[in-house]
Amino acid sequence: MAHAFVTRADLQSTVQPERGARVTRKPTNVSLPSDLLERARELNVNVSRASERGLREEVQEVEARQWAEQNAELVKAYTAMVEREGLPLAKYRTF
Repeated sequence: MAHAFVTRADLQSTVQPERGARVTRKPTNVSLPSDLLERARELNVNVSRASERGLREEVQEVEARQWAEQNAELVKAYTAMVEREGLPLAKYRTF
């Protein structure tokens, strides 16, 4: 049986560019509640950046759910193995 160890970095979206990388931006029309848009303007909120942040979070959440669904059998098998055999390298733990 193959074992897989997944880190948070493995789950991060490929949509997020690396720091310092130049990103091509595309104009997009978005419908927002008028009261929210008005408050954002009053507070000098950059609507494009705030929308991007929210969209990026949503994409990452959907990708994480998809990953969990696609790897449910692997996680189930790994959990069963740990319950049966204990944690790998447990004998080296110092806590």
